Amino acid sequence: MSSIKCERCGLLNWAEAEACKRCGATLGGEATGIGGRSGESSGGRSIIRSAAAVLGAVLFILLIWYVSLLATSEPLTIEQKQTVDRAIDALEQKGFEKNGFILRHLVNYRATDNWWNRWVGHSDAYAATNFPFEVVTLYPDFFRFPVDDVERAAILLHESYHLMGQGEPKAFAGVWQNKKKLGWTEDIYGKTRVWKNVSELTRHYAPQFFRCGPDNQSDCTEE
Repeated sequence: MSSIKCERCGLLNWAEAEACKRCGATLGGEATGIGGRSGESSGGRSIIRSAAAVLGAVLFILLIWYVSLLATSEPLTIEQKQTVDRAIDALEQKGFEKNGFILRHLVNYRATDNWWNRWVGHSDAYAATNFPFEVVTLYPDFFRFPVDDVERAAILLHESYHLMGQGEPKAFAGVWQNKKKLGWTEDIYGKTRVWKNVSELTRHYAPQFFRCGPDNQSDCTEE
């Protein structure tokens, strides 16, 4: 026995019928047996179309969000961009190629807070990252207080972990664990403002690096 399903109300009609007995809609398309695959295929296509529509809406919202972050902030000056490039060079020269690639090619750097940063608020910082939009805001302190490109590289290394979706504990741990590789060591930079700020925050977010020595408060990475 062949039948055809009404696309409007779902009623199964005789294959020869030209209009649905229930709603009067015109019947068409390939007739199939009861329980055939025509309805299943139609349902599958409907799910795919719905998923595509949701994905498109999400991508559109993310695009608008990203544009709004750029529209409500200011870009870096040429001199500031050159400073950032030198810091990324310092990272790459020490073997942080992956981090350097992200920082050099996937980031849009800004010099002032966007609306999101202003709304969320932040404590005194050298930089802030908006994940997953890969927008990094570099504050005046980033250019003012680091004593050289290596210290700026340490700050950017921290932000690169945020750009990969890591939180503060892993970002501070990543920098502290790799500070020797970077050449950012206490014997050279121990008295700088950046060193003191980062070491204090690392003790807070990654205290496991300071549970060594007789006092159980020494820097474990120095052993």
